Amino acid sequence: MKKLCILLAVAILLVGCGKEAAQAPKTACHTDQNDDGLCEVCGESMLVTVDIYAINDLHGKLADTDYQPGVDELSTYLKQAQRSGNTVLLATGDLWQGTAQSALTRGQIITQWMNDLGFAAMTMGGHEYDWGEEAVRENRNLAQFPFLAINIYDRETDQPVDYCQSSLVVEMDGVQIGIIGAIGNCYYAIAAEHSTGFYFKNGAELTALVKAEAEKLRSQGVDFIVYALHDGYDQTTSGDQVLSVGNKEIGDYYDTTLSQGYVDLVLEADSHYWYTLQDQQGIYHLQAGGNNQGISHATVLINKANSHSQVLTAELLSTSAYTHRDADPIVSQLLEQYAQQIAPGEKVLGMNGQYRNSKAVCQLVADLYCEKGLEKWGAEYDIVLGGGYMSCRSPSFMAQGQVDYSLLYSLLPFDNRITLCSIQGRDLIEKFLETDHYAYYIKLSPYGEQVKQQIDPDATYYVVTDTYSANYAKNNMTIIDTYAPDIFARDLLAEHIQSGNLE
Repeated sequence: MKKLCILLAVAILLVGCGKEAAQAPKTACHTDQNDDGLCEVCGESMLVTVDIYAINDLHGKLADTDYQPGVDELSTYLKQAQRSGNTVLLATGDLWQGTAQSALTRGQIITQWMNDLGFAAMTMGGHEYDWGEEAVRENRNLAQFPFLAINIYDRETDQPVDYCQSSLVVEMDGVQIGIIGAIGNCYYAIAAEHSTGFYFKNGAELTALVKAEAEKLRSQGVDFIVYALHDGYDQTTSGDQVLSVGNKEIGDYYDTTLSQGYVDLVLEADSHYWYTLQDQQGIYHLQAGGNNQGISHATVLINKANSHSQVLTAELLSTSAYTHRDADPIVSQLLEQYAQQIAPGEKVLGMNGQYRNSKAVCQLVADLYCEKGLEKWGAEYDIVLGGGYMSCRSPSFMAQGQVDYSLLYSLLPFDNRITLCSIQGRDLIEKFLETDHYAYYIKLSPYGEQVKQQIDPDATYYVVTDTYSANYAKNNMTIIDTYAPDIFARDLLAEHIQSGNLE
């Protein structure tokens, strides 16, 4: 009789491990207390392998150019990976801004590409706000995946913004992957006029939010938690080296107490560096450069009976891993779909007679700010200079030869309006005339050349800059007038080239 009872009990357990397993809690279905990867009741393997891929800081690089590949071969690679096993595709921010194709569609061409690839989620980056919250909402309505950011709050309601969610759970093959998204303290990347409606919770507040969310996900049965963070380390590691880092080395952007059971893998962005880090708690941190230099990849082994997990592979895949593959047709299809909107980017402007590096292009923009500012306001104001913070994006140079508008969009993608500003003499000296900041470029007017050695700290002076520099609080400037509502640095440069000035 005792033997019969034992057999009946085993039979009931076997049923529990079978058809009812998907509906019952893990502890009632399978057990693996000795952690050998096999259910101790039914003998079934409890081990599930999941591949996680992440792109960061794509900056609109959809199509091939003379300087770098687009995403057509990458699309082929990722679709093949999806067909071969359990795969999660993630993006960690700054996806849209950076090319004419993406800018002229306000990021929608990239969002459509991500829809086609089946991305699970996207973390918000600072440059997602380059056209304001309206463009974010339009892309969210288009996206077939959620935008993640646990720490973006509405200034008016003091509640999380309605176009983001804190986390996402992806279920596959009996395991649950939780993804928590957050944006770092990257106000510097957002023009001030586009950041009035929201704010970020960072530091201790962010840590508390992520810990609470991780605890909630664990209580719901999530086996593995990915932290998709739009922030990152400040240097590149060599080759395939995994760099062990101390808490202080990454503590300026990541609270290492999160590695004490809250998150299992960190995918990073924003700094554009190429690295695989492992912190003192053994958690991997990955970032694959920026501007479509490559992707991050982690292979994770999860025991679905007890939620024990292990990162088997943590690596960066450069473009050489996939550019030899056939191109997926999605890119050409999207270019055709948005052909009318992106046509202005294909306009040929003229010739550039010599190679110009980033510094030369930025200095030319400062020269044009001064020249155009004098034409518009010089009769009424004694303008000292034109210029401000200038930064060329990828490819960071202007090659000798024919120039089209799309190149200028890539070099100068930001819609910062050109402005006339007043500034006190002491700030003019500190912020412009004697600054040691490498990215400030200026062109003195004839009046500026006369007075540059005798600036009165208490007097008011006038400069021509753009809204990014004008609204930077530390510059202490007041905007007096705007050159034109839809004229930006790239437009001044385009006009200059069309006039034959660079031949």
